[in-house]
Amino acid sequence: MRGFVLFGILLMNINGFGLAKAYSDPTVAGGSTGYNLYTWITTNMFFEGTMRALFSLLFGVGMYIFLDRLLKKDAGIKAADIYFRRLMYLLVFGLIHGYLLLWVGEILYQYALMGFLVYSFRQMAPKRLIAVAILLISIGTFWNYVDYKDTKKFVANVEEAAVYKAEGKELTKELEGASERWEKREKDRSQEAIAEHNAEMHKGYFSVVAFLAPTNFEFDTIWPYRDDVWDVLSMMLIGIALFRWNVLSGEKSFGFYGTMALIGYALGLAINYYETKSILDADFSLLSFSKSNITYFWGRLFISFGHVGAIMLFCKSGILAGFQHSMAAVGKMALTNYMMHSVICMIIFTGVGFGMFGKLQRYELLYVVFSIWIFQLILSPIWLKYFYFGPMEWLWRSLSYQKRQLFKRPKIAPPSLAVQ
Repeated sequence: MRGFVLFGILLMNINGFGLAKAYSDPTVAGGSTGYNLYTWITTNMFFEGTMRALFSLLFGVGMYIFLDRLLKKDAGIKAADIYFRRLMYLLVFGLIHGYLLLWVGEILYQYALMGFLVYSFRQMAPKRLIAVAILLISIGTFWNYVDYKDTKKFVANVEEAAVYKAEGKELTKELEGASERWEKREKDRSQEAIAEHNAEMHKGYFSVVAFLAPTNFEFDTIWPYRDDVWDVLSMMLIGIALFRWNVLSGEKSFGFYGTMALIGYALGLAINYYETKSILDADFSLLSFSKSNITYFWGRLFISFGHVGAIMLFCKSGILAGFQHSMAAVGKMALTNYMMHSVICMIIFTGVGFGMFGKLQRYELLYVVFSIWIFQLILSPIWLKYFYFGPMEWLWRSLSYQKRQLFKRPKIAPPSLAVQ
């Protein structure tokens, strides 16, 4: 499952790697017609938010298992030391990943912060974990609703300011402020601004580091309290509950996972269809995006359940065993492969390498995604044939335990020929 989710994350992140300010709004850059539009609709319906949700879910499970194993070994207070040290180094990895590997959408920093909070919920009953998660998602939903009301008022003020200007009336302070904000927004979305952004991304390494640093800083300071508690922490708690109910271990029946997939997709796609259609009908207006955010957390939650059911059905089926083996290897090296995405895309898109930032349309970015998928499907099982961990997993583990971990697998001598 971790392998599938990692690949799905790249499917979404590629828009940030290769296009300026067009992650969610295709009208800004990358194209919004033809194949580009179909690409946006598909990812918005099936993958937007859900891959991050599942990665959060699996991260919560991983940290729970990690701590549970330590406690079962009677590690005592040392278990907490190792747990928090592990998260501290993950936070450092996140900062390096964002600022030095040039990925402003990096999530490790946020996972580390939310992981600190997960510790307090580790012994809570599964039903209570679900209740807390629903409460958090509800708070995030309410905040998005408040933002929608503010956006609605802002758009109305912008329209009223335009009428005042046309009639030669003096603007009130509120209308003047709204007009200035709108003009700044339109300037930031203009072709001139996108061209300037593209040019900055085509410069040398240190220039790009400096250019992206303010964005990294903004995300690291705003996301933790504005989004991560409802977006990330809630899914971590749900993941722990599902794990303790044996949902994620494949122990449930085919019927259970089939029902989970059917109900999850039915509810999730209904919500996401409503959101997507509203945005398309409003021609990608600011207000339509804000309105779609009201139900955002619920649509992605149900689609995530659908993905879990479908993936578990696939795993239990035993079909394509070789592919499943390769995907499991990708998942076992998730941290290495995740950061590898950024290194590869840095070389492809920025001035460090080929400078392709802003030069590919939205659907053309999928060619890069598929190529990286194939590369990691081939590389990961080969690597794990000779090593116990991916390089980043080994480093993380060694730092957490403050002890160098085994890395290279011992060579197995071929059996000697029997003497006839």
